[in-house]
Amino acid sequence: MKTNNEKFPDPKELEKELGDFLTKRYGGSVKLATPIVLPQAEASDTVERQVPPDKEIHFDLKPEELVAYLDQYIIKQERAKAILATKICTHFNRIRHMQATPDRFSPMVGGIKNNILMLGPTGVGKTYMIRLIAHKLGVPFIKGDATKFSETGYVGGDVEDLVRDLVREADGDIEKAQYGIIYIDEIDKIASSHNLVGADVSRTGVQRALLKPMEETEVDLKVPHDPIAMLQEIERFRKTGQRDRSTVNTKNILFIMSGAFSELDKIIKKRLTDQAIGFGATFTRAEDQADILTRVKSEDLISYGFESEFVGRLPVRAVFEHLTEQDLFTILENPNNPIILGKKLDFAAYGITAKFARSALQLIAKQAFDENTGARGLVSAVERFLLGFEKRLPSTKVQHFAVSREILIHPDKWLAKLEAAPDHPEMHSTFQAVRNEEIGALARYVKANHRHLSEKFGLPLTDVRTALIAEYYAGHTTDINGVFDAFTHFYEQIKTIEMHFLKKHGINIVFEEEAIDFFIEQWLHASPDLDAIYKRLSADLEYGLKLVREKTGRNRFFLTRQALEAPEAFIAQLLKQTRAEPETAAPDAAKAADPERNDTP
Repeated sequence: MKTNNEKFPDPKELEKELGDFLTKRYGGSVKLATPIVLPQAEASDTVERQVPPDKEIHFDLKPEELVAYLDQYIIKQERAKAILATKICTHFNRIRHMQATPDRFSPMVGGIKNNILMLGPTGVGKTYMIRLIAHKLGVPFIKGDATKFSETGYVGGDVEDLVRDLVREADGDIEKAQYGIIYIDEIDKIASSHNLVGADVSRTGVQRALLKPMEETEVDLKVPHDPIAMLQEIERFRKTGQRDRSTVNTKNILFIMSGAFSELDKIIKKRLTDQAIGFGATFTRAEDQADILTRVKSEDLISYGFESEFVGRLPVRAVFEHLTEQDLFTILENPNNPIILGKKLDFAAYGITAKFARSALQLIAKQAFDENTGARGLVSAVERFLLGFEKRLPSTKVQHFAVSREILIHPDKWLAKLEAAPDHPEMHSTFQAVRNEEIGALARYVKANHRHLSEKFGLPLTDVRTALIAEYYAGHTTDINGVFDAFTHFYEQIKTIEMHFLKKHGINIVFEEEAIDFFIEQWLHASPDLDAIYKRLSADLEYGLKLVREKTGRNRFFLTRQALEAPEAFIAQLLKQTRAEPETAAPDAAKAADPERNDTP
């Protein structure tokens, strides 16, 4: 053994010594294959990427705020929305709190995450809700199908691939991925079979493979059986002498599972029946049948075929309700629903403006309900009704297409009418009626969600502005967010005119909300640019307001709608008020110049 003072041979010397030894021992039949010589990392064999401070999670959304957001897109499911919003908000706020005060907390041993199990029939909005939540939070989100994964060592995907996919979804940002959401659908399909004698290895194995990621573990990003990834890592190490961080910690990754869980209700009923007083107790009330899944307990899930450890990793449970025919109609009527908006965009791609009457939406909802596939049936019902029109109308000169119940029931008759007369009088009148119906429905929606929409977009909502928003929506193929984004942008531009007017003319003007509505009307109907609005305002009011300022010393003016519609009368009224009170003009002027005063001319 060499002492500390002796020099250890470098790789070349060691290679030569080994080569000489093999030659003497085996002759020329055995030779040393020189490996790839890689530079050694100085401090450690792994070098974690340093994440900039702005990459840290910043999350302070409250449960009620998230529920209000979900209410815009998802009807019914009130209890499920409340559970998901509360527990997900708590999960991320707790992370934020721990990050803000790291010195006050020691690592908690055995901490339990708010991993969630969602139960409910297909097509009730489980996946859609989680996508909306992840989008609202701004965290990476990945969806997997439980049936496509297997225990490590079996044919199929590795459950840890979900974590790797989450990193890819976060554009390689490992720090951000560690605060993501992993959603696994059809989790009921990996429950072991009730009739199987012995262990159902293929299913229970997947459950066991999920245990560590659901709690906390380090997942290696470099898949052992991926030679391409290994070669890329070798090449990177040769060039830099360092290795990228190669593991992801799942401590703060939220896991959400969902499934239809058919036959689970029978297990719950049996347990409740056995616990009931007397023999042969049965359920007689209809609400017990409808709410049976809300009574699920861990023992029911274990009886269903899940390992007790797996069930323990899912402490939060949310049950989704069946959707009625009326619920499906409400979904279609919601201006944010992607089904009708998507179909409008399909026709808009050919230069055709499509509108949907309430009567047509009711018929579509009925057909979808009969399919018994929940909200998923809406898409197929819409396609089945409108495929013929989507195929034929682009080859005609039709520009306006009103979808009514009559058109859906008699498609051939209406196709013949529109081919003969693209601007058919009946279609024209129907289109106008449906457009007015759409405007009324959108105005009601905005009023019902007045507070949330106003706070979200920072846009005051007057009655006039609500009507203008509804009119804009009817004239454009977009959702509510698109409408409010357009209005908010124009509103902010109008407010900049106040600053420019003060900078150029030295006069402080403040637009009342009704005055801004006047500008919005011009924007919608005449499409003037800001430069034209500013020039017109200067021409109408600059000289008169300067004259009032000279006589009173007042330099702040609140402009109403009447001031913009009749600027000469507005200036004349100001001057008349000045002449009526000449003795108090000076003190009034000093008071009016106070920026805190809220005088309205």
